[in-house]
Amino acid sequence: MKNNLFRKLIHTTAPAATILMRIMVGGIFLAEGIKKFFIFDALGKGQFTGMDTPLSVGMLIFLAILEMDCGIFILCGFLTRIASAVLIIDNLAAMVMANLPILLKDGFWSMAYGARLDFSLLLGLVFLLIVGAGPWSIDADTMRRKAT
Repeated sequence: MKNNLFRKLIHTTAPAATILMRIMVGGIFLAEGIKKFFIFDALGKGQFTGMDTPLSVGMLIFLAILEMDCGIFILCGFLTRIASAVLIIDNLAAMVMANLPILLKDGFWSMAYGARLDFSLLLGLVFLLIVGAGPWSIDADTMRRKAT
């Protein structure tokens, strides 16, 4: 049963070009996580200033590590569907926290402009969740090894 679920999670019939989506999505999340550490006051703790969010420094560090780890997993094509699902939750929460106040204050078009990257990343993550990592990935290599 567990083995069957694992196979379903890593199985992929996606084309090789899926690597381009993995590079874009994984690279952005890896970079965002790294930036939260190196520019912590502006992009870590400072990112939430004025949002009325009770996020602690520990939670921000956890989110930075989560984004870096899942970004690396997606870049490598390792447990891509699981990493995508985790980042979908992270991205939806970030979209609500960052864009809802803009929607309420400045209206739809200001919010839509500010959310364009978040929305693009969300669609990329959903794509990877549906199709998997593609043939140039650790997931596909694991499937090939289990088949032999």
